Amino acid sequence: MTTANAARGSAGGIVCRPARPEDAGAIEALDGSFTTATVFEVTAGEDGSGFLLREVPVDPPVYRPFPPEEHDEQGLAPAAGPGPGADTRTFVALDGGRIRGYAAVGYAAWNRRLTIEDIEVDPGHRRRGIGRALVECAADFGRERGAEHLWLEVSSVNAPAVHAYRAMGFAFCGLDTSLYGAAASAASAGEGALFMSRSCR
Repeated sequence: MTTANAARGSAGGIVCRPARPEDAGAIEALDGSFTTATVFEVTAGEDGSGFLLREVPVDPPVYRPFPPEEHDEQGLAPAAGPGPGADTRTFVALDGGRIRGYAAVGYAAWNRRLTIEDIEVDPGHRRRGIGRALVECAADFGRERGAEHLWLEVSSVNAPAVHAYRAMGFAFCGLDTSLYGAAASAASAGEGALFMSRSCR
């Protein structure tokens, strides 16, 4: 059994494994919302040739919910052998036998990148290592596929996630100030997409 198809434990009793079709309801029920008292502000440099990124306080704090219908459907059963689905996987993290988080990932062979397409941890179970366990499970899958690095996109408004990713070894590698466009709410005007990556080794 390969790592990508096996359960992976952590020191805190958290168990990560590939998602199964019967996990779909628990995944959809997860609350991916967050509240933050700071956001990352992105501004163009004085000469227009670069960008400045700084964390600034916001008052009142920003609350961001994510309706269930925004989550993409991901394959919930590991593919056997080569073919469609072999380079995508959804992992779930269990604590006390219940699903508390998940990560959906995909591997692109042309640039040897494993993209974390979506990752969520239930608010009541954050800061317990669940996100880290999911990222390490994704990294194991990436290494099996030959990935050189992990890559993800996060909103500049989601400061808690940015701090968590940095603690896991991710660094900023790019941004897109227009990705969200009209989807950005008035409460988060100027919201941009921050791209982060880390070695898969």
